[in-house]
Amino acid sequence: QVQLVESGGGLVQPGGSLRLSCTASGSILQVNTMAWHRQAPGKQRALVAAITSGGDTNYVGSVQGRFTISRDNAKNTVYLQMNSLTPEDTAAYYCNALIIGRDFRGYDTWGQGTQVTVSS
Repeated sequence: QVQLVESGGGLVQPGGSLRLSCTASGSILQVNTMAWHRQAPGKQRALVAAITSGGDTNYVGSVQGRFTISRDNAKNTVYLQMNSLTPEDTAAYYCNALIIGRDFRGYDTWGQGTQVTVSS
């Protein structure tokens, strides 16, 4: 069994910052690409940013220059630093990772989601 647990969401004013964290746990052999997705009310879930185990990153255009994804491989943890937040960033944020279990099977794993609300 493997799982992802997120933390760090909340209410923030426009222009503010938040840092999300997501930690993988369980019977893990290796954690490959980790990513953050978000889903706003009435919209489909969409990729925000991703990072490979080697540290290569990619971002959706709307967050480029404002959000930074990073990871600590020793802790099986991925972070999303979000700066200059706008109301358009309001959404439920989900962590996703491809985890190789000690049974040598691949698990496309999702966290439970954490709410980010940007409002004055």
